[in-house]
Amino acid sequence: MTLIFAVMTTGLIAGVFASWSNAIMPGLGDVDDRTFVVAFRALDQAITNPMFLGGFTIAPLLIGLSAVLHLRTGQRAVLGWLGAALLFYLVAAVITFGVNEPLNEDFRVAPEPDSDAEFAAVRAQLDEARWAAWNTARAVTSTVAFGCLLWASVIRGRLDRTDGRREAE
Repeated sequence: MTLIFAVMTTGLIAGVFASWSNAIMPGLGDVDDRTFVVAFRALDQAITNPMFLGGFTIAPLLIGLSAVLHLRTGQRAVLGWLGAALLFYLVAAVITFGVNEPLNEDFRVAPEPDSDAEFAAVRAQLDEARWAAWNTARAVTSTVAFGCLLWASVIRGRLDRTDGRREAE
């Protein structure tokens, strides 16, 4: 069950990052500065919720726990894929805390703009192109982590069928 929950949470987080790369940022890129600032701030505030933060936090813990459990059960063929998943997920987390979150924080603390020029200055402060590029990097790395977990699940299923066991991991 741990591996299943690791797959689910990692997939959900990868989906959030991919949505920002494929729809949200391109859509916001086409709006005026005032709309961008208001919308991005609202989205940034909305994503700070228990479901996203919980999933983001628990996914690597579930991947690590799954690796420990597979090590204990002797299903070592799965371990390489779990290790790769954890590595790719951690890269996404490093990008989040090293690039995207600091840019978000700078954007959050910018003074409330009043004029068109101030809205343009606040939007420029985000460094939209940098934010989007690094978000795409975390979308890719978390999606690769998700793929590694899916493959680990396939291997796990094959091992279970070959060994004739169904361990409740």
